[in-house]
Amino acid sequence: MTGVLLAAASSAQQQAGFLSPTGVEVAFVIIGIVALAASVLVVTSRNLVHAVLWLVVSLGALAAEYLLLTAEFVAWVQVLIYVGAVVVLLLFGLMLTRAPIGYSPGLDSGNRPAALLVAVATAATLVWVVVDAFRTAYLDLRPAGATRDVGAALFRSWVLPFEVLSVLLLAALIGAIVLSRTDAGRQGGSGG
Repeated sequence: MTGVLLAAASSAQQQAGFLSPTGVEVAFVIIGIVALAASVLVVTSRNLVHAVLWLVVSLGALAAEYLLLTAEFVAWVQVLIYVGAVVVLLLFGLMLTRAPIGYSPGLDSGNRPAALLVAVATAATLVWVVVDAFRTAYLDLRPAGATRDVGAALFRSWVLPFEVLSVLLLAALIGAIVLSRTDAGRQGGSGG
């Protein structure tokens, strides 16, 4: 009897395909929809602080996607670097440069339909190019989320771009501080 049940379960696993997703696949799609919706809200939000908070949701959803793909190290790097550091850097940049945080009617032009058309055309072109380029590519789907593999790849072939990016972010932060100090000096000196 158990042999028949095992054979039926094996047959059901072999026939599981596109129309019978697993729980991980369903969670992946749901989290992907959340990430996509949050990304759209980042772009369409008229308040900069709200846009940054939606960016946190979008980046957090991407970290959850990495967890579902069993890339735990990449997920935690996503949380620590992007959600933690980059979002804090954006908020500090907003505060240091005294940018208008709320809705600014002078910054809104009537080109939203044209911008949407360009965005859809660009997305369609990118999808077409990627699908066409990797149509016949074979991907070896071994679990590649091991910390040792990621660390070896990072410090062998990606160390220079990683360091260049860190210097670029440091220069942007120093530039924001210098600009905010220059504006504060001019306002303080002209009032006296």
